[in-house]
Amino acid sequence: MKAMVIRQFGAADVFAVAEQPRPKVRAGHVLIRVRSSSINPIDVKVRSGVVPAIAPAFPAILHGDVAGIVEAVGPGVDRFSPGDEVYACAGGFKNYGGALAEFMLADADFVAAKPATLDFAESAALPLVAITAWEALVDRGNIRPGEKVLVHAGAGGVGHIAIQIAKTCGAKVYTTVSSEEKGLLVGSLGADVAIRYKQKTVEEYVKEHTGGTGFDVVFDTVGGANLAASFQAVAAGGRVVCIAARGTHDLTTAHSKGLSLHTVFMLLPMLTGRGRAHHGEILRRVAGLVDDGRIRPVLDPEIFPFSRAADAHRKLESGKAVGKIALVNDWL
Repeated sequence: MKAMVIRQFGAADVFAVAEQPRPKVRAGHVLIRVRSSSINPIDVKVRSGVVPAIAPAFPAILHGDVAGIVEAVGPGVDRFSPGDEVYACAGGFKNYGGALAEFMLADADFVAAKPATLDFAESAALPLVAITAWEALVDRGNIRPGEKVLVHAGAGGVGHIAIQIAKTCGAKVYTTVSSEEKGLLVGSLGADVAIRYKQKTVEEYVKEHTGGTGFDVVFDTVGGANLAASFQAVAAGGRVVCIAARGTHDLTTAHSKGLSLHTVFMLLPMLTGRGRAHHGEILRRVAGLVDDGRIRPVLDPEIFPFSRAADAHRKLESGKAVGKIALVNDWL
């Protein structure tokens, strides 16, 4: 099969087209004829060598998100049949080949029927970000109807799905954005309030929108120094969930508020083997919400063929993309 591979870490130009062995289906797995994939920041980190411990062996096929058609099923798989249209985040990391190829072998526990109302490119934009947002808000944040939820960077890949998931939970959703354009985008996705964080301090928007008491749940998709802002914005006894908590942080405010801090590392089931079936279940539930018109992915207008994976990575790194960047298999 044809695949885009990297033989070393580096800039986007390390991608090259190569002939690779077609994966053999095995017990508990499905072989997917890949139609589309999408880029997430973690894919760039793997390619550039920032996280070598979770990278697949060279020559490496990257990208976890996939949408395609089941080609074959292994022994013990009874939920899928050849011809089924599916989506998943199931590879591109340590010990697993990725989606930038004609075929991808995936643990069936990771896989779900793709949303019927989306095409393959739209479906491939969802898995990693939807699972991440679900784990953060539903599993860890335990959002309840009527709660005030703040999503940092609501126009981002994870953030724009988090807004929609929080709304399905009955929350009132506030989100930080950097521009008027992004404010309009998050409003179209259901955010009740878009906060221009460059124009207001945390203290100012907490006072304006919560009377100074703070938000019930804060979902921090930015991390780093922004985690301090999340601690400041949350109510006493509230919940902060972060997907980028690496580093050293002062927990004084967290302690004084008696808040709970949760971290989400979406790749753990792939790396540890534990909790894989839950990812498939999340994607089944997300597909239902999509088909009910309650969740939709936002895609950048420019969709790249697999053979231009380098250009797709450059666009993501440029910061000029609007929504998720999708890629389609041009070797069909």
